[in-house]
Amino acid sequence: MQVIIGTKIGMTGIIGEDGVVTPVTILQAGPTTVTQIKTVQKDGYNAVQLGYGSGKNLSKSVSGHIKKAGANLAPKILREFRTAGEPELNLGDVLTVEQFNLGDKVTVIGTSKGKGFAGTVKRHNFNESRNTHGFKGNIRRVGSIGSMYPQKVWKGKKMPGRMGHDQVTVKNLVVAYIDKENNILGVKGAVPGPAKGIVTVEGKE
Repeated sequence: MQVIIGTKIGMTGIIGEDGVVTPVTILQAGPTTVTQIKTVQKDGYNAVQLGYGSGKNLSKSVSGHIKKAGANLAPKILREFRTAGEPELNLGDVLTVEQFNLGDKVTVIGTSKGKGFAGTVKRHNFNESRNTHGFKGNIRRVGSIGSMYPQKVWKGKKMPGRMGHDQVTVKNLVVAYIDKENNILGVKGAVPGPAKGIVTVEGKE
C-alpha cells in the first residue's frame, strides 16, 4: 500500500545528467502512523487510518482513540484510506517515503488556494462588457441571466460566488526525488494548494 500524508514545501528544479531542468514540487512526506485498521468483518469495509503531524489540545475521545496506536502520539491530521483487500499493516506501524521509488507514478490530492468571493470575469473567464458612451462604466457585471422560456434561471448557471478552496486531484505525477533521511519527496510537476498545505500522495497498487 503506497500512501502517505505530507505538507507542500514549494517548487524547485532538478538538473539531470543530460543538463535538462525538471520542475519539481517538494513535499515533506510523513512520517505517518497507522492509528486504526478497519476490516469487512468488523466495520463493513477495508481501510487504514493514518495520523500525521503533531497536534495540540486533542479532545478526550480522540486522545483515547490515538492511545491504542502509541502512548505519545498526538497527530494533527487523521485521514482514512480504503484498501482493496484486508490491510497488511499493524496498529502503530510508521509509513515513510521508503515505500516509494524513483519513477513511480502517484496521485496527489490537495486543497486549492481560496480566492474568496469573485465575479464572473475572474471566476469563469467571462469577457467584460463594452466600455462605450452610455454604458455607465459597469463593465464587469453579469448582465441578463434569465430567459423567455422557461422563465427561470437554470440550475448550475455560471454566476459570481466563492472561488477556490476546493479539493483537487492530480494524477500520474512522477516521483523525481527522494530524501529518505529527511522524509522529503519530490514529484515532477505542480501540486495543488499553497505552501504549508496538507496533501496526500497515493501510489498505484
